[in-house]
Amino acid sequence: MGYLTTFYWGWLLGSVLLGFAMGWISVVQHGDGVPRKWRWWLAALVAALVAAAVARVVPGRFGYWLDLGLIMFGLYLCGCAVGSWLRDWVVSRTAPPA
Repeated sequence: MGYLTTFYWGWLLGSVLLGFAMGWISVVQHGDGVPRKWRWWLAALVAALVAAAVARVVPGRFGYWLDLGLIMFGLYLCGCAVGSWLRDWVVSRTAPPA
């Protein structure tokens, strides 16, 4: 894990910044979103992938890619959360009182 962060720090920083930008420019969704059944399946998929990475079930190059992909995806989601929270904070502060 330490090797991934020292060797791919630029890519990891890029995924955080890309997530921050996407969180900042995204607008509030007024649609239905992801159905509840899909959310359970997606959460189970992510949990299975994380468990496979922690248990080192996938060997070799594909395990390396799995670790790197999960780290980048997690950092992207953190960047999205921070960007959307910061945009909400900035917009709500500058909006005139109703």
